[in-house]
Amino acid sequence: MDLNSSQMVTSERQTFYCVPVPGESAWVKEAYLSVSQARVSPSTSYTPSRHKRSYEEDEDMELHPSKQKEQHMGNIDDIHGCGEPKRLETEASAGHQLISPNCSPPLDLNFPLPGEKGPACLVKVYERWDSFKVNDTLEVYGILSVDPVLSIVNNEERENASPLNPMECMDTVEEQRVHSPPASLVPRIHVILAQKLQHINPLLPACLNEEESKSFVSSFMMELSPLRAELLGFLTHALVGDSLAAEYLILHLISTVYARRDVLPLGKFTVNLSGCPRNSIFTEHIYRIIQQLVPASYRLQMTIENMNCSRFIPHKDYTANRLVSGVLQLASNTSLVIDETLLEQGQLDATGVHNVTALGNLITWQKVDYDFSYHQMEFPCNINVLITSEGRSLLPSDCQVHLQPQIIPPNMEEYMNSLLKAVLPSMLNKFRIYLSLLRLLDYSISDEVTKAVEEDFVEMRKNDPESITADDLHRTLLVARFLSLSAGQTTLSRERWLRAKQLEALRKARLQQQKCVNGNEL
Repeated sequence: MDLNSSQMVTSERQTFYCVPVPGESAWVKEAYLSVSQARVSPSTSYTPSRHKRSYEEDEDMELHPSKQKEQHMGNIDDIHGCGEPKRLETEASAGHQLISPNCSPPLDLNFPLPGEKGPACLVKVYERWDSFKVNDTLEVYGILSVDPVLSIVNNEERENASPLNPMECMDTVEEQRVHSPPASLVPRIHVILAQKLQHINPLLPACLNEEESKSFVSSFMMELSPLRAELLGFLTHALVGDSLAAEYLILHLISTVYARRDVLPLGKFTVNLSGCPRNSIFTEHIYRIIQQLVPASYRLQMTIENMNCSRFIPHKDYTANRLVSGVLQLASNTSLVIDETLLEQGQLDATGVHNVTALGNLITWQKVDYDFSYHQMEFPCNINVLITSEGRSLLPSDCQVHLQPQIIPPNMEEYMNSLLKAVLPSMLNKFRIYLSLLRLLDYSISDEVTKAVEEDFVEMRKNDPESITADDLHRTLLVARFLSLSAGQTTLSRERWLRAKQLEALRKARLQQQKCVNGNEL
């Protein structure tokens, strides 16, 4: 160690509490696990001072005093999914928390989604930490520390703090408990290199701007047209033969917020798929299909109980001095499927109304207002929302598509299972690359096409001034944008504009037909 180095300067270290990407799909975890050859080996520079128990025995005693509970052991993912053999797997949800001996109440690992598995980590960053924001997805390389002595040291520091100098230990008991959990339960990572990720799809290069990545993208774009046709056929079968709904589902899955104008997020494309069978397993199967296609997703069952009892909005716990996560604390480009077909008659309490309002704000403004008790703070997000409902959704949406099944399978379970089995794994991987890649492409409209679109809109207004509004123009431009990108075109052509108008006309005709059948539908 060179103590006279010019790089020996006083600096700050920041600690982040990190969890695995909420709702990360099983195929993403498996892909990262398969390419990771990492193996744990003991440090050669550290000799533990205690020899009474092995590390794994120490874990067992810390988590389950007197071995009263069954121990959960197995492979887990690190922050970005790379496997480490034989480390503790933890589970946490609103009602399931693990116990640490140094704290009287159970330790909440603070996962945003209920039932999530995986390690929580304290990530200690030594440089450029101010560029990382809440809900960023990070890839981290560093030194893993799971030394149980860390917890003992923290407690001893607290116990030995001088009563004459309260400044020596300003933390409350609750704050100390949450900020210094047992290292066996929440490992520490001392970061050597950390970077924000554009995406978490393991089938794509991490950064698309590098030369090697450009060749990957260009070769993939060569087979885009037949691939889109295959995906359209696959989703048409998933949506029981409805090809129009399948078209809109593709556009929805590649949509992303590409810019913000004041408070308006541009590029969001929330789709309300109405006409779904009530209280059936149809939405569950559609969600299973989406899970197989996107890197991260979550199905929110919109029942009265869930609305009234779930914690959607993250809030600040001033006693523990930490942010307590909520269901809507999700990473960018997560697919959120809201199942409204389960909604029954009932009364929403204050929490339920607050949660429904939060969903509406997420859909309309792509933001979540975190609750800091004395004030609210806006956190922008980029979450794809698909709403399935019987009639028109209670929630706002950018586009309502009414489902018209062309096939009535006698057994929906068997039908959907056979559909997934029929797709080759290689083709499924191409679908996954297709949907992730198109979200990352740039897009523009030439001045010439912009002028032609404006003239076309004026003509449409002349022919039908009442039904053609500015919202219609905005939606048709969005449809045209995603249609172009879905065909691998990064600029709008006259052909795609006409196709977008055609799709919108078909969609509106369906809604009008449904309105005639059932007057209160719209």
